Amino acid sequence: MKPTSSEIKLGISACLLGEKVRYDGGHKRDAYITDILGAFVTFVPVCPEVELGLGTPRETLRLVRLADEVHLVAQKSGADHTKNMNAYARRKVEELARLDLSGYILKKDSPSCGMERVRVYDENDVPAKTGRGLFATVLLEPMPHLPVEEEGRLQDPRLRENFVERVFACRRLRDFFTSPWKMGDLVRFHTAEKFLLLAHDAAAYEKLGRLVAGVIEDYRRGLVPLIVPLTLIRHYVRVHHVAYLEGQYYLEPHPKELMLRNHV
Repeated sequence: MKPTSSEIKLGISACLLGEKVRYDGGHKRDAYITDILGAFVTFVPVCPEVELGLGTPRETLRLVRLADEVHLVAQKSGADHTKNMNAYARRKVEELARLDLSGYILKKDSPSCGMERVRVYDENDVPAKTGRGLFATVLLEPMPHLPVEEEGRLQDPRLRENFVERVFACRRLRDFFTSPWKMGDLVRFHTAEKFLLLAHDAAAYEKLGRLVAGVIEDYRRGLVPLIVPLTLIRHYVRVHHVAYLEGQYYLEPHPKELMLRNHV
């Protein structure tokens, strides 16, 4: 495997690393995550419930649907932690975004960290596996393209391989776009990722290939000015919210009213 040029950071539910942060004072250490994957990545552990100040051990929490909204409620006391959890989650996700994570592993079934099929109780105390943890919801909203999985799903060899593959691809992509690059570099990067793209989505690869090859070739041959490929790139940056590209001065180094790139 070709090494990446920078550290790969993965956010993770702290209990999966063996930290005793569960409601009962225990943990859910995952041997594959800690002993195998851990040799290649740096983990950023997070336990929303402990960081919210609920302590260990603590009263169990669950998701409850109240007036068409899902709340995070303590099972015995009935204390509602929804507002505080949402506020904490927004602050924490902003902090995590600055760490340039390449992926995240969440604890399944958790009312704070569960990614899918978390139990949500109705007014009759009947559960349905239709929910997502409050922290996970806030995490996924601003970073829809971040590779995210639950540790339970990582027991499936296909899902595990897919997740790890996406993590390393995410890191390579970010390394590429945060370093000085030219159009020729973009073509070479696209070429190196060809089979991975084909394996996941052949139609998307062909579309992307036509975009990269056609527009850039037209610019190379002098058929279109530099503003044409850059406008397309800026468009996809906006559409896909590629944060690490949005601030790149190369895409807009001077006021567009000067129209300098309309003629080069």
